[in-house]
Amino acid sequence: MVQTPSRPGIAAVIVAAGQGLRAGQPLPKQFALWRGKPVVRHSAEALAAAGIAPIVVAIPEGAEEVAAAALAGIEGIRLVTGGATRQQSVRKALEALQADAPELVLIHDAARPILPLAVIERLIAALEATPGAIPVLPVVDSLTSADGTLMGAPARREDLRRVQTPQAFRYADILAAHQGWSAAPEAGDDAQVARAASLAVSLVDGDEALHKLTFASDFSAPLAPIRVGTGFDVHQFAAGEEMWLCGVKIEHAMGLSGHSDAAVAIHALVDAILGAIGNGDIGSHFPPSDPQWKGARSDQFLRHAVKLATEAGYRIGNIDLTIICEAPKIGPHRPAMRARLAEIMGTGIEAVSVKATTTEKLGFTGRGEGIAVQAAATLIAL
Repeated sequence: MVQTPSRPGIAAVIVAAGQGLRAGQPLPKQFALWRGKPVVRHSAEALAAAGIAPIVVAIPEGAEEVAAAALAGIEGIRLVTGGATRQQSVRKALEALQADAPELVLIHDAARPILPLAVIERLIAALEATPGAIPVLPVVDSLTSADGTLMGAPARREDLRRVQTPQAFRYADILAAHQGWSAAPEAGDDAQVARAASLAVSLVDGDEALHKLTFASDFSAPLAPIRVGTGFDVHQFAAGEEMWLCGVKIEHAMGLSGHSDAAVAIHALVDAILGAIGNGDIGSHFPPSDPQWKGARSDQFLRHAVKLATEAGYRIGNIDLTIICEAPKIGPHRPAMRARLAEIMGTGIEAVSVKATTTEKLGFTGRGEGIAVQAAATLIAL
């Protein structure tokens, strides 16, 4: 079972109090279904999985029933009725946390359903140096001001950034900034409130996955219900090396040679999952030319691939591995291999198949020079 990390002293606010009229949904977009779940549930689950609690969700007046249904079963959720503007909703949510007095708080827009853990980690780390931090992306298009329907003066894209959420702050500082705001409560985001209170705000790398759902077209292109990928990997035997297969250490006269831990089966499986979502291969994410992956455990490669699949809107349907070798014998280790892979991927053991075969003494595996693995992964839309 995958353990949820604990992050004492870190709370979150999800702003879900708007009406979302541009999205063309029969109810506010934060409660509409997207990739099989209410929009707000995606980021709430991501925050909870990151060990963040409590999570205060600001909702429209009268939306208690639909919000409770959308967020049912997620630990640490609290609902608070929002205000007439986003800024007022955030202030109400922050004030609902006063009894908890967290050290840090993340403030996130519900309309950004995919929330990568890496962004959360970068934000939290940045708060060691400044009272605020926000994720940003570079501007890649040329920019210009507009004079009605005519082109105006150009703008320097090098000086601009696209701002995303969640935005992270030291709780006491951002609460005081909101409570000390004297202008109309119409700030576009909390970083503006922080800056008005003379709080320094760091910039960290955002993520394209944090796309904001805004228009009807964002809901009109459903994912393919099933995606399939395949992978293949080979590692040669070497004296003095360990042998890791499917996350299990195998005692054998020879080990496997490779830049990381040479976990040939997991490497093939990572490629299968990445292939199913069209996101490159293991070498593009963990290049062997990078010294940080020298001797690295491949468990983290597989967790990363599953995380990317989740961010793309898919869960593991089933995986099927065929290990090709003359030795060692795979049968005695198969139950432990299935259990370990299921644990790493956070799925049931019934979704994991591990098989073995030989090449009848033919080829390099038949000559006992190494091990080859074929992998197939089926992903199902969330």
